[in-house]
Amino acid sequence: MSSSLVLLFLVSLTELLLLVVVLFFFMRLRRSESLLNSLQEKQESLLRNLHFNAELEQELVSTFEKRQTELGRLNSALEERILEVKRLLQQTEQVSRSPHFLREVILSGRRQGKSVPELASSTGLSVDEVELILDQASQ
Repeated sequence: MSSSLVLLFLVSLTELLLLVVVLFFFMRLRRSESLLNSLQEKQESLLRNLHFNAELEQELVSTFEKRQTELGRLNSALEERILEVKRLLQQTEQVSRSPHFLREVILSGRRQGKSVPELASSTGLSVDEVELILDQASQ
């Protein structure tokens, strides 16, 4: 009987040991399962973020093209304005250098009480030229 008891004890011990091993593997399986679920959630989150970033990138590219087109249009309009301003400046320069305009400026300045040297410096003429214009106007 002693040998059968020992055998029974060994079989029970083996069953107990197998039960512990099964529990250990079951716990590892549960932990692996929760880890796998966590990884799947993170993967789904990453995919959502990638999709969102792709949409943002597409929107940025779209608006960038629109801005580039608008900047090109504005640049053309600005170039036209520059040419117009240059043309107007040339006309203004021609008018301001015309003898009739200079004569009017000098006479108007004289009526306001400006001296001959002041009139000469404001018109870019010499003092003698200003005096000549004033003498001609008084005759």
